[in-house]
Amino acid sequence: MAMTASSGVAQGVGSISAGQAERSPFLRTTELLAPYQPAKPLITLSLGEPQHPVPDFVGPVLARHIAEFGRYPLAKGIEPFRRAAASWLTTRFDLPRPIDPESEILVLNGSREGLFFAAITAARYVGPRKGKPAILMPNPFYPAYGAGARAAGCELIYLPTTLANGFLPDLDALDEATLARTVAMFIASPANPQGAVASRDYFTRLKKLADRHGFMILSDECYSEIYTRHAPGSALECAGPDFTNVVAFQSLSKRSNLPGMRVGFAAGDRKFLAAFHELRNVAAPQVPMPLQHVAVAAYSDEAHVEENRRLYRIKFDLADQILGSRYGYARPAGGFCVWLDVSGRGGDEAAAIKLYRDAGVRVIPGSYLSRPQNDGFNPGAGYIRLALVSDSESTAEALHRLVEILD
Repeated sequence: MAMTASSGVAQGVGSISAGQAERSPFLRTTELLAPYQPAKPLITLSLGEPQHPVPDFVGPVLARHIAEFGRYPLAKGIEPFRRAAASWLTTRFDLPRPIDPESEILVLNGSREGLFFAAITAARYVGPRKGKPAILMPNPFYPAYGAGARAAGCELIYLPTTLANGFLPDLDALDEATLARTVAMFIASPANPQGAVASRDYFTRLKKLADRHGFMILSDECYSEIYTRHAPGSALECAGPDFTNVVAFQSLSKRSNLPGMRVGFAAGDRKFLAAFHELRNVAAPQVPMPLQHVAVAAYSDEAHVEENRRLYRIKFDLADQILGSRYGYARPAGGFCVWLDVSGRGGDEAAAIKLYRDAGVRVIPGSYLSRPQNDGFNPGAGYIRLALVSDSESTAEALHRLVEILD
């Protein structure tokens, strides 16, 4: 039975007023932990900031192109960057056809700003809706989704991602009235924070909904290169020969350990990207050309990415050994986060305080990464998120401390 956005059913969908304030989950965590002092040297697992080494080629490439910091960059990206990104996409994924670097790629100042501006573009690009325009997103979700939807003047509709639905939005829970007023749906695969990966069948079903109701799929794929078993697919693989209604977002932050460089790209539906470019050309931050040249080198090299995966694989092997089946732990299909059920340890806030105060391990409460549905159900409540971004020794120590304190 389909459930409406106003039904307030925990496993259905929920909405929130566009005017309701959004607060950073990291700021909320800082405030939660402020009254306490860690009893042991601090190990931070709350922030998903990769700590692996920066690739060796970064410095030399920047040095060769240092003079280009003296020029304004074009919003669409330099041609070598667009060609490199298109070539990487076409090689990495089983696409219906090669991506056109001239019309189907746009450089981004990191995927976050792209996701934000894409929501605004979708609200303008998609035709009139039957009712108040809405943007759908998984719950928990990346905060940029909500910020973009509010800036676009759309209703935010949260789709709970729980263990029961494989930590992906339940497409069967979307009723016709909700879909008729949808302008875009954000989907993250691998999901943040649970690491779930959408199958080809899932993307195909979502694409059929988007085509039938005329909304955009905004596919956040920035974790696609962090996996320990099978390489995740892309929404673009199921988007048809013109990639209609589908745009994928990529970033070098996770793939290449370059979170501070702020370079990514959007690829897909050329008509949407033309409108996206018009908005970004006057409103979005440009990407310095020397950084785009670094990105060309990054997208042309897989050795550093394979090494990156090897380092994460070591840490997930440690998690397998140390956590076992505690707290509902299961090795995620993608990404570098661990999603632990601490509902039996006093809840997510209490567990975060205890781990920080008694173990010197900083994690983020799951309820801070999500929002309550209409009936008050928060799908992140009772969970904590750990980002396995530190070195393997620190990771092992943090996990041992976690088990000692929570058990």
